[in-house]
Amino acid sequence: MPDSVRQKILIAEDEKPMARALQLKLNGSGFDAQVANDGEEALAALQQGGYALLLLDLMMPKVDGFAVLEGMKQRGDTTPVIVSTNLSQEQDIQKAKEMGARDYFVKSDTPLNAVIDHVKQTLAQSQ
Repeated sequence: MPDSVRQKILIAEDEKPMARALQLKLNGSGFDAQVANDGEEALAALQQGGYALLLLDLMMPKVDGFAVLEGMKQRGDTTPVIVSTNLSQEQDIQKAKEMGARDYFVKSDTPLNAVIDHVKQTLAQSQ
């Protein structure tokens, strides 16, 4: 598939091995995945536009995931967001969804293949 029709996915993840694994898996599944290593980078990348989806870690340096969601809301950015985190507290899940996240999964409980399924489902619902 030519790059022009591959959907761009932004991975906001500070754990480099995890970010790389997600990037390789998404690219191998027909997406154009790019990585931002902190919330500041994620917001800057989103401002460039063109992303079909944001895979967002909540615990990141500089700007955390909740602040990224807040920044997106303030800018009117409607890029669909899936939260990918190790925070499994019900209130964190609730807060992320209230702030606009479409989906939420706990990284340590979710195999990479299931992550791809989450991404495909969310994109299908966003069409």
